Amino acid sequence: MASPIEFMLSDLRAKYNSQAASPAFLRLYDDEEFGHMFAVLHKRLNQHFEDINDRAKTTHHYWADNSRDLIALIEELNQDLHELKQAGVEVMLADKYQQAIERCEPWLSRSGGSTVPDEFEQIEVVKFEPVFSRPTRAVKLKKQQSMVELNMIGEGSYAHVFSYVDPDYGIKFAVKRAKRGISYSDLHRFKQEFEVMKRLSFPYVVEVYQYDEDRNEYRMEFCDATLRKYISKRNKSLSFSSRKRIALQFLYGINYIHSRGLLHRDISLQNVLLKVFGSGAVLVKLSDFGLVKDKDSSFTRTKTEMRGTIRDPLLASFKDYSVVNEMYSIGWVLSYIFTGRESLKSGTDEVSRIVQKCAAHNTAERYEAVRDLITDVEHLEVRPTDTPA
Repeated sequence: MASPIEFMLSDLRAKYNSQAASPAFLRLYDDEEFGHMFAVLHKRLNQHFEDINDRAKTTHHYWADNSRDLIALIEELNQDLHELKQAGVEVMLADKYQQAIERCEPWLSRSGGSTVPDEFEQIEVVKFEPVFSRPTRAVKLKKQQSMVELNMIGEGSYAHVFSYVDPDYGIKFAVKRAKRGISYSDLHRFKQEFEVMKRLSFPYVVEVYQYDEDRNEYRMEFCDATLRKYISKRNKSLSFSSRKRIALQFLYGINYIHSRGLLHRDISLQNVLLKVFGSGAVLVKLSDFGLVKDKDSSFTRTKTEMRGTIRDPLLASFKDYSVVNEMYSIGWVLSYIFTGRESLKSGTDEVSRIVQKCAAHNTAERYEAVRDLITDVEHLEVRPTDTPA
């Protein structure tokens, strides 16, 4: 099936192809796609400009019907060139013609004809060279219409996640698709997840690109591994400095979303993703904002179900969820990053102290803000025998 852009371009070409174009103007445009359109517009502009030049030398009155037709032509020209630009087709109108239009617009009237100003300068009418051009620096992007294979890489309570390689760019992307038959509230939450993530722009938050209403899915950047998978495979060899870097990226991401008035409410070892680069470097990406609490949304304040993987045992109702409750799951993730074990770290070392403060049984003893937690993690000393990663 053709894309919306292709439909628009097809309709635009059809509109102008239905209008007669003089061979004298067609010969000026060696453009298979839009040459006819340019020839039609060039001829119509020239006719108006020649008539205006004549009236400027005689009665200084431009007829009512012609005035309305030129106003409509200018509006049509602006709209069509704008649509072409939106489709990636850059079209330039010669400066002298653009200036001529701008000189005419102030005195054109939709009723009773138009008075051509006494001081109006004659328009230089161009007959033997094109006035429309497509810059040589422009490039036409072809979108593949062939189907691409999707590979399932994950599944949540109300959505599947797939990966695919874009045939145009050779880059791997991910697609998150709502499951068929999910409830209205879950579908609402799925769409809300996209809208929230679309508002976010930060290195440590997964980037989303486009929502498809027909399929109830959206595209997003591909990540190579979950935090659980990445650390479990490397736990024996992962250096303390690498763990500290991962921990800080995770905290920077959480601090960012908190600064935007959001609480994640579903922090888990599965929802923290990593992009892994050939050099061994990693980039943490927060994902899965389906349970996000947005201070600007009543929907998130009244939802009471508790489906997060790591939940604060002191939280009685999801509607009362606050930063101190988020701290519990943050502490759990930090503990896993530094130990590779799915339990809260105990002991007397500094990492244990930080984790225990996140998950203290008395919420008043927990960190009140992620930025305070970041300060403590930043001050963790790398062991002298630790090899840089």
